[in-house]
Amino acid sequence: MPSPEQRISIETPAGTVAGVLALPRGAVALVVLAHGAGGNMDGPFLSGFTRALNADGIGTLRFNFRYSEIGRRAPDPERTLRAVWIAAFDEATRHAKRRPVFAGGKSLGGRIASMCTADDEISPSGLLFLGYPLHPPGKPEKLRDAHLGEVGVPMLFLQGTKDPFAKPTILAPVLRRLGRRAEHVEIDGGDHSFRVRGAKRDDREIGASLAEPAAAFIRRAI
Repeated sequence: MPSPEQRISIETPAGTVAGVLALPRGAVALVVLAHGAGGNMDGPFLSGFTRALNADGIGTLRFNFRYSEIGRRAPDPERTLRAVWIAAFDEATRHAKRRPVFAGGKSLGGRIASMCTADDEISPSGLLFLGYPLHPPGKPEKLRDAHLGEVGVPMLFLQGTKDPFAKPTILAPVLRRLGRRAEHVEIDGGDHSFRVRGAKRDDREIGASLAEPAAAFIRRAI
């Protein structure tokens, strides 16, 4: 059984943000996860995902960016997003007590984690992308992949095949360039939120369904 979740405060250069830490007994690793641009750490998708990981013996720390913490809708500037990510990763490292620490998140949250990793601002054992935002919808020429070549740790791309932020035909050559560092799990018919047209599942269940391939990736990487 996973340990009870513990709400914590994380001090960052941009101000205090909230986090939810869960460390099951015997956890083999700790994963730090950030939400997407329009969400927060308590959204059903992210909480469903982390609780399923906890049930599989993997600890988690999900946290708010500063803009969501204070109730704003528009994301903070990149430098602020990075500063909060770095503070959350440092907090997780203290709680991990020598366990491997992974990083990632939904869309924006995972992208910022990868940028911090590429620039050696955080040093995770691997990255988990829950819908990497490779390009804006309808603008596949505006790729957000340049820094991924600088990431030296294993990466897991969990992507829906109907995700307008990462068309499969655009994602495929990026994955080929990354080579063995990148693993790819396709969710057939899934959009950017992994919803499948005609399938009646709530976001909590959808998030939980992604925990199995994520946990397998983590165990291979440690």
